[in-house]
Amino acid sequence: MRWSQGLIPTLKETPADAVAPSHVLLLRAGMIRQLGAGTYTYMPLGLRVLHKAAQVVRQEMDAAGAIEVLMPALQPVELWKESGRYEAYGDLLMKLTLSGGHPMALGPTHEEVITDMVRDLVRSYKQLPMTLYQIQTKFRDEPRPRFGIVRTREFLMKDAYSIDADLAQLHASYDTMYEAYCRIFDRCGLPYVIVEAESGPIGGDSSHEFMVPCSTGEDKVIHCAKCGYAANQERAEIGGHDHPTAQPAADAPAYQAVATPGKRTIREVCEFLGVNEATSAKLLVYLADGRPVAALLRGDHELNEAKLRRAVGANALVPADAATIEKATGAPMGFLGPVAIKIPMIIDRAIAAMPAVVVGGNAVDVHLKGVVPGRDFPLDPIHDIRNADAGDLCPRCGGSLQVEPGLEIGHVFKLGTKYSKAMGATYLDEKGNETLIIMGCYGIGINRIVAAAVEAGHDENGIVWPLAIAPYHVLIVPLPGKDPAVLEQALALESSLTAAGLDVLVDDRDQRPGVKFKDADLIGIPLRVVIGERGLKEGKIEIKWRSQPEAKHVPAATAGAAIRAEIDESRRRHDESCRERIRARAAARSS
Repeated sequence: MRWSQGLIPTLKETPADAVAPSHVLLLRAGMIRQLGAGTYTYMPLGLRVLHKAAQVVRQEMDAAGAIEVLMPALQPVELWKESGRYEAYGDLLMKLTLSGGHPMALGPTHEEVITDMVRDLVRSYKQLPMTLYQIQTKFRDEPRPRFGIVRTREFLMKDAYSIDADLAQLHASYDTMYEAYCRIFDRCGLPYVIVEAESGPIGGDSSHEFMVPCSTGEDKVIHCAKCGYAANQERAEIGGHDHPTAQPAADAPAYQAVATPGKRTIREVCEFLGVNEATSAKLLVYLADGRPVAALLRGDHELNEAKLRRAVGANALVPADAATIEKATGAPMGFLGPVAIKIPMIIDRAIAAMPAVVVGGNAVDVHLKGVVPGRDFPLDPIHDIRNADAGDLCPRCGGSLQVEPGLEIGHVFKLGTKYSKAMGATYLDEKGNETLIIMGCYGIGINRIVAAAVEAGHDENGIVWPLAIAPYHVLIVPLPGKDPAVLEQALALESSLTAAGLDVLVDDRDQRPGVKFKDADLIGIPLRVVIGERGLKEGKIEIKWRSQPEAKHVPAATAGAAIRAEIDESRRRHDESCRERIRARAAARSS
């Protein structure tokens, strides 16, 4: 391919609204182009990367025994109501009405569609297990699309679904997909970590995320360097379960009501009273499946809504508005407290360890000082309902937890019978009994593979693509000057390398060498080959890996063989590294 024919609109300046490295560099490298908030056109180079990432995914899914299908993006709303997710998914679900008044949705995911399919097609245990997958465009009405192709309203996703007869089959299917994901991300050259995760609106009882640590990651990876425990922030547990609950002091004075005019937030109240936020508590009210429930946690801690949802056993959890709060509790928002609370209350473990606390007084402009947990309000039930943070105790070994940002690229779930039960998907077992199908769900964001590769592989000059998903393997940069033989040599080398199965881009533009070299670094093709008049006169051609600082020279007569050898050696080292990771995972499982 010649650059002059390739539509590669590189930019010199950083777009004003781009912050994340992947967003900045993909725009500057002419690989994507924004159409609107959360929607992007993939230009030729970017599309090649997207296709290569999808091909790696497809190859590994096929190798794992999964069967490819393609399901409609347009889905009947009735399926979502049947599964019970219509309300739970909320405004993320893009809804529309077809002619004739038929309500439909653009699919953000396909659990309902796949369940509808298998309940019609699967009749006997003899058909199971099976795993079906697709690579399909998905739609989510993200309220805050950001970071370029990291969080968009339209995106390309691989989603797979295992259809199993029993838990043993589910566990085997899950393990197969887990290992396939490791191979996919290994092949794509991504520095990923695997963390325990929350299932969220997808549902299910077991889940892992594949995350790429990066400074602009939207998620947080909570991990322990001592024992290797890792989870995302939604799921991360906090150690210290065996820490005793503080016993109320027998001689503790009664609490005092103090006026706090106009002070509603924790910070305002604590500054006004001259106390530390860690000695205060905040009470938050949510609607759990429509029922009001309170959560009490320390003033300097953040509520983990996923933990609260699990603690109350709810499918849907949303913050209550001011009117609902006052109706349910009889107290105004901003001054809520646990003393004589009128609705069910979940208490965070940290509260149970406090001898006394400042809380809302359940009246306007009133707070209470010296409230004793266990004396002035009951400590029941107690749960871990806050976000884990750096320095908290590891739930496995008691070590110190660490926090770093991460970008989710894949997610695997054990769904169990969540959808088959709701939608009546059954099969006949060996005894002829009608039995619920057991399911698993496995998703990969193809766009996010592209973004994560840039987040993990870039420098001040541009992108550094992994060889496996780079738009081209080799970039040939002829510096013809006045000698047409230079371009002839470049095109001959391109023909030779292409015949050998390599993807080659030739920068045939009439530009200064500096411009070509800057663009070469920006677009990040792994191996750059420079052919110049002086070098040809000396019988030499320059080759340089984008990831390495130094170039080297090879004989022009054998340049094709030398380049193929460089590529082959790079692939060999990468493959060996992947095999070593496979061996390490197997050793970890066996131990």
